[in-house]
Amino acid sequence: MSSIEPTDRSAGPIRPQSLLTTEGKSQIGAQLNLLDARLIGWWAQHGITLLRLSLGIIFFWFGVQKFFPGVSSAEGLATRTISVLTFGAVPPGVSLPVLAIWECAIGLGLLTGQFLRLTLLLLFAQMAGTFLPLVFFPQETFTVVPWVPNLEGQYIVKNLVLMSAGLVVGATARGGKLIMDARAADTAERTQALHQRFRRRFHREP
Repeated sequence: MSSIEPTDRSAGPIRPQSLLTTEGKSQIGAQLNLLDARLIGWWAQHGITLLRLSLGIIFFWFGVQKFFPGVSSAEGLATRTISVLTFGAVPPGVSLPVLAIWECAIGLGLLTGQFLRLTLLLLFAQMAGTFLPLVFFPQETFTVVPWVPNLEGQYIVKNLVLMSAGLVVGATARGGKLIMDARAADTAERTQALHQRFRRRFHREP
Protein backbone atom coordinates (compact mmCIF):
# COMPACT_ATOMS: atom_id res chain seq x y z
CA MET A 1 0.00 0.00 0.00
CA SER A 2 1.17 3.51 -0.75
CA SER A 3 1.35 5.92 2.14
CA ILE A 4 -0.17 9.40 2.00
CA GLU A 5 1.91 12.20 3.47
CA PRO A 6 0.01 14.35 5.95
CA THR A 7 -0.87 17.85 4.84
CA ASP A 8 0.69 20.73 6.75
CA ARG A 9 -2.39 22.80 7.52
CA SER A 10 -0.47 25.30 9.65
CA ALA A 11 0.87 27.08 6.56
CA GLY A 12 -2.60 28.32 5.61
CA PRO A 13 -4.10 28.41 2.12
CA ILE A 14 -1.82 28.51 -0.90
CA ARG A 15 -1.66 32.04 -2.40
CA PRO A 16 -0.68 33.01 -5.96
CA GLN A 17 2.88 34.32 -6.31
CA SER A 18 1.70 37.61 -7.82
CA LEU A 19 -1.58 39.48 -7.44
CA LEU A 20 -1.12 41.00 -10.90
CA THR A 21 -1.58 38.87 -13.97
CA THR A 22 0.60 39.26 -17.02
CA GLU A 23 -2.30 40.95 -18.77
CA GLY A 24 -2.72 43.42 -15.90
CA LYS A 25 0.97 44.32 -15.94
CA SER A 26 0.78 44.83 -19.69
CA GLN A 27 -2.15 47.21 -19.33
CA ILE A 28 -0.38 49.23 -16.64
CA GLY A 29 2.74 49.40 -18.80
CA ALA A 30 0.69 50.61 -21.76
CA GLN A 31 -0.95 53.32 -19.65
CA LEU A 32 2.42 54.50 -18.32
CA ASN A 33 3.84 54.55 -21.83
CA LEU A 34 0.87 56.60 -23.04
CA LEU A 35 1.28 59.04 -20.15
CA ASP A 36 5.01 59.33 -20.88
CA ALA A 37 4.32 60.01 -24.58
CA ARG A 38 1.75 62.69 -23.75
CA LEU A 39 4.10 64.39 -21.29
CA ILE A 40 7.07 64.41 -23.65
CA GLY A 41 4.80 65.47 -26.50
CA TRP A 42 3.71 68.51 -24.45
CA TRP A 43 7.36 69.34 -23.72
CA ALA A 44 8.21 69.11 -27.41
CA GLN A 45 5.23 71.26 -28.39
CA HIS A 46 5.73 74.04 -25.84
CA GLY A 47 9.35 73.72 -24.65
CA ILE A 48 10.92 76.09 -27.20
CA THR A 49 8.31 78.77 -26.57
CA LEU A 50 8.76 78.52 -22.80
CA LEU A 51 12.54 78.63 -23.24
CA ARG A 52 12.30 81.76 -25.40
CA LEU A 53 9.97 83.46 -22.91
CA SER A 54 12.19 82.51 -19.98
CA LEU A 55 15.22 84.03 -21.69
CA GLY A 56 13.21 87.13 -22.48
CA ILE A 57 12.14 87.58 -18.87
CA ILE A 58 15.73 87.18 -17.62
CA PHE A 59 17.22 89.69 -20.06
CA PHE A 60 14.45 92.27 -19.66
CA TRP A 61 14.41 91.94 -15.86
CA PHE A 62 18.18 92.29 -15.50
CA GLY A 63 18.29 95.02 -18.14
CA VAL A 64 15.73 97.22 -16.37
CA GLN A 65 17.78 97.04 -13.16
CA LYS A 66 20.73 98.65 -14.94
CA PHE A 67 18.69 101.82 -15.52
CA PHE A 68 19.01 102.42 -11.78
CA PRO A 69 22.67 102.76 -10.66
CA GLY A 70 23.54 100.70 -7.63
CA VAL A 71 20.70 98.21 -8.07
CA SER A 72 22.31 95.58 -10.30
CA SER A 73 25.05 93.49 -8.68
CA ALA A 74 26.76 93.05 -12.07
CA GLU A 75 27.03 96.70 -13.07
CA GLY A 76 30.49 97.27 -11.57
CA LEU A 77 32.19 94.49 -13.51
CA ALA A 78 30.18 95.31 -16.62
CA THR A 79 31.07 99.01 -16.74
CA ARG A 80 34.74 98.39 -15.95
CA THR A 81 34.91 95.74 -18.67
CA ILE A 82 33.47 98.19 -21.21
CA SER A 83 35.94 100.82 -19.99
CA VAL A 84 38.86 98.44 -20.60
CA LEU A 85 37.53 97.49 -24.05
CA THR A 86 37.18 101.15 -25.07
CA PHE A 87 40.46 102.23 -23.40
CA GLY A 88 38.51 104.46 -21.03
CA ALA A 89 36.66 106.32 -23.79
CA VAL A 90 33.21 105.22 -22.54
CA PRO A 91 32.57 106.17 -18.89
CA PRO A 92 30.18 104.17 -16.66
CA GLY A 93 27.60 106.94 -16.89
CA VAL A 94 27.28 106.15 -20.60
CA SER A 95 28.01 102.42 -20.77
CA LEU A 96 25.50 101.42 -18.10
CA PRO A 97 22.41 102.94 -19.81
CA VAL A 98 23.58 101.57 -23.17
CA LEU A 99 23.95 98.11 -21.66
CA ALA A 100 20.51 98.45 -20.05
CA ILE A 101 18.92 99.35 -23.39
CA TRP A 102 20.79 96.49 -25.08
CA GLU A 103 19.57 93.87 -22.60
CA CYS A 104 16.01 95.21 -22.59
CA ALA A 105 15.97 95.08 -26.40
CA ILE A 106 17.08 91.44 -26.25
CA GLY A 107 14.40 90.70 -23.67
CA LEU A 108 11.63 92.35 -25.67
CA GLY A 109 12.72 90.61 -28.86
CA LEU A 110 12.58 87.24 -27.14
CA LEU A 111 9.28 87.93 -25.39
CA THR A 112 7.57 89.04 -28.57
CA GLY A 113 9.34 86.69 -30.96
CA GLN A 114 9.87 89.62 -33.36
CA PHE A 115 13.19 90.21 -35.19
CA LEU A 116 14.42 86.99 -33.64
CA ARG A 117 17.60 86.69 -35.72
CA LEU A 118 18.72 90.21 -34.82
CA THR A 119 17.75 89.62 -31.21
CA LEU A 120 19.89 86.48 -31.03
CA LEU A 121 22.85 88.27 -32.63
CA LEU A 122 22.59 90.92 -29.89
CA LEU A 123 22.30 88.14 -27.31
CA PHE A 124 25.43 86.31 -28.46
CA ALA A 125 27.42 89.54 -28.68
CA GLN A 126 26.35 90.53 -25.18
CA MET A 127 27.04 87.06 -23.81
CA ALA A 128 30.54 87.02 -25.31
CA GLY A 129 31.26 90.28 -23.50
CA THR A 130 30.07 88.91 -20.18
CA PHE A 131 32.95 86.41 -20.09
CA LEU A 132 35.66 89.05 -20.44
CA PRO A 133 35.77 89.88 -16.69
CA LEU A 134 37.10 86.36 -16.15
CA VAL A 135 40.11 87.44 -18.23
CA PHE A 136 40.36 91.12 -17.24
CA PHE A 137 39.65 90.74 -13.52
CA PRO A 138 40.52 87.16 -12.46
CA GLN A 139 41.28 88.15 -8.88
CA GLU A 140 37.74 89.49 -8.55
CA THR A 141 35.98 86.56 -10.23
CA PHE A 142 37.91 83.56 -8.86
CA THR A 143 38.75 82.26 -5.43
CA VAL A 144 41.35 79.97 -7.00
CA VAL A 145 42.31 80.99 -10.55
CA PRO A 146 41.10 79.48 -12.85
CA TRP A 147 39.34 76.56 -11.13
CA VAL A 148 37.15 77.97 -8.36
CA PRO A 149 34.98 80.96 -9.33
CA ASN A 150 33.57 83.11 -6.56
CA LEU A 151 29.97 84.35 -6.54
CA GLU A 152 30.64 86.91 -9.30
CA GLY A 153 32.48 84.29 -11.34
CA GLN A 154 29.65 81.79 -10.95
CA TYR A 155 27.23 84.51 -12.07
CA ILE A 156 29.30 84.80 -15.27
CA VAL A 157 29.90 81.09 -15.89
CA LYS A 158 26.18 80.32 -15.73
CA ASN A 159 25.82 82.37 -18.90
CA LEU A 160 26.97 79.26 -20.78
CA VAL A 161 23.46 77.93 -20.16
CA LEU A 162 21.89 81.13 -21.53
CA MET A 163 24.06 80.94 -24.66
CA SER A 164 23.10 77.30 -25.21
CA ALA A 165 19.44 78.19 -24.74
CA GLY A 166 19.86 80.94 -27.34
CA LEU A 167 21.27 78.39 -29.78
CA VAL A 168 18.26 76.13 -29.26
CA VAL A 169 15.83 79.00 -29.80
CA GLY A 170 17.79 80.14 -32.84
CA ALA A 171 17.63 76.66 -34.36
CA THR A 172 13.87 77.12 -34.72
CA ALA A 173 14.02 80.66 -36.15
CA ARG A 174 12.95 79.34 -39.57
CA GLY A 175 9.85 77.73 -38.09
CA GLY A 176 11.40 74.44 -36.95
CA LYS A 177 9.95 72.37 -34.15
CA LEU A 178 11.05 69.83 -31.57
CA ILE A 179 10.11 66.26 -32.54
CA MET A 180 9.60 63.77 -29.73
CA ASP A 181 9.16 60.64 -31.88
CA ALA A 182 12.50 59.03 -32.79
CA ARG A 183 11.36 57.61 -36.14
CA ALA A 184 9.71 60.88 -37.14
CA ALA A 185 12.89 62.73 -36.15
CA ASP A 186 15.01 60.41 -38.36
CA THR A 187 12.72 61.12 -41.30
CA ALA A 188 12.83 64.85 -40.62
CA GLU A 189 16.64 64.83 -40.42
CA ARG A 190 16.92 63.05 -43.77
CA THR A 191 14.52 65.54 -45.35
CA GLN A 192 16.44 68.44 -43.83
CA ALA A 193 19.75 67.11 -45.14
CA LEU A 194 18.20 66.74 -48.61
CA HIS A 195 16.96 70.33 -48.51
CA GLN A 196 20.39 71.58 -47.41
CA ARG A 197 22.08 69.81 -50.34
CA PHE A 198 19.48 71.34 -52.66
CA ARG A 199 20.21 74.84 -51.32
CA ARG A 200 23.98 74.40 -51.69
CA ARG A 201 23.66 73.14 -55.24
CA PHE A 202 20.92 75.37 -56.65
CA HIS A 203 21.19 78.39 -54.28
CA ARG A 204 17.45 78.57 -53.71
CA GLU A 205 14.80 77.06 -51.51
CA PRO A 206 13.54 73.58 -52.48
